[in-house]
Amino acid sequence: MEKALHRQRILLQHLQPSSSQTSDSPAISASICSAGEAAGYHRKPAFDDDVVIVAAYRTAICKAKRGGFKDTLADDLLAPVLKAVIEKTRLNPSEVGDIVVGTVLAPGSTRAMECRMAAFYAGFPETVPLRTVNRQCSSGLQAVADVATAIKAGLYDIGIAAGLESMTVNSISVVGQVNPKVEIFTQARDCLLPMGITSENVAQRFGVTRQEQDLAAIESHRRAAAATASGKFKDEIIPVNTKIVDPKTGVEKRVTISVDDGIRPNTTIADLAKLKPAFKKDGTTTAGNASQVSDGAGAVLLMKRSLAVQKGLPILGVFRSFAAVGVDPSVMGIGPAVAIPAAVKSAGLQLDDINLFEINEAFASQYVYCIKKLGLDPEKVNVNGGAVALGHPLGATGARCVATLLSEMKRRGKDCRFGVISMCIGSGMGAAAVFERGDCVDELCNARMVPTHTHLSKDAK
Repeated sequence: MEKALHRQRILLQHLQPSSSQTSDSPAISASICSAGEAAGYHRKPAFDDDVVIVAAYRTAICKAKRGGFKDTLADDLLAPVLKAVIEKTRLNPSEVGDIVVGTVLAPGSTRAMECRMAAFYAGFPETVPLRTVNRQCSSGLQAVADVATAIKAGLYDIGIAAGLESMTVNSISVVGQVNPKVEIFTQARDCLLPMGITSENVAQRFGVTRQEQDLAAIESHRRAAAATASGKFKDEIIPVNTKIVDPKTGVEKRVTISVDDGIRPNTTIADLAKLKPAFKKDGTTTAGNASQVSDGAGAVLLMKRSLAVQKGLPILGVFRSFAAVGVDPSVMGIGPAVAIPAAVKSAGLQLDDINLFEINEAFASQYVYCIKKLGLDPEKVNVNGGAVALGHPLGATGARCVATLLSEMKRRGKDCRFGVISMCIGSGMGAAAVFERGDCVDELCNARMVPTHTHLSKDAK
């Protein structure tokens, strides 16, 4: 460090007028001479070690028990997106250091084996390991963070983060005996609250009205329908060849599912007003302003930037930060309002720097609250609809959001530089991650004239 500072002193002596060089000149400190390590946005010598996303795909999201995947097994949902990641990038599957799959509802050992089976269906050799991760609704995003962290730590150079949920096969329920001790620990007891009740708690505690929730739901459907009609989802969705069984006759029909089937483009405020509260007699959360129970899967391919460049792969985005936070379980839906600022700060940014947000619409009540609490521009949030319209296959949602966010950032061009994905998490948590657009590389801009001094600084204006 001392040698570097000495070089900076010599350089500044050449840059400054001779009359300004006095014995009283302030000493050069590391804090004001760090432009050699960072120009613009935290550019460091380890630039080539950035963890980047080079591919992100998903299945269509379908209504559980009655949609396009009602007769599709979980491993048959995951295999197509894993296969697509390899085929579309022409990557040798044996180069993948690990596959991490976010999944929630199925028993851990069962689902872990199904995911391993899916990897074999997709063409991965036996040498590629796989594990599952469960942080409930953020499991898919947690998988992305886990793989990015492992690559950053040098455990491997290439990894796949995926998400999977078949809510047709596995339903939300409390299995097994509940410890009676929860009755004397309020927050422990609140971990067991039905998610719909936590939605009602958010609405009541923070004054989110039924009309606000219904209007948010209508907008979700409108935006999702517009995105579908304009073909925005076409490049991120991998068609799945499967079957649908007629429940009355038992006849199987072969189909290809490539469109989200939960979107209701003609939803109106009058339609939603007719729906009864789903969780409390006098409540405001209904089947129309809550996320849909869904089936789906997604997969994201991550690697070091230097390796992506070497292989000639497109860099869709750069993983910048991740944060998971805890909140009061009784209002678990507020999680994004706490997690987003934490992740943004960790990335060295401010909320105003973020161009797009994907905030999971677990319930319209918590979605509306989080936007208002953070003061976000609604035109920057869920621009292609959210879980109220698209659905929320718990473990897959994070991976789905990565595909949707990075595709939209690419479409919007270089003015859309930073994006955030966030969701609330059952039992009282929130998670968020910051991504940078893949082709946003700062020009070398270390030396800029500053009105008050002539130091080289990353803070120069």
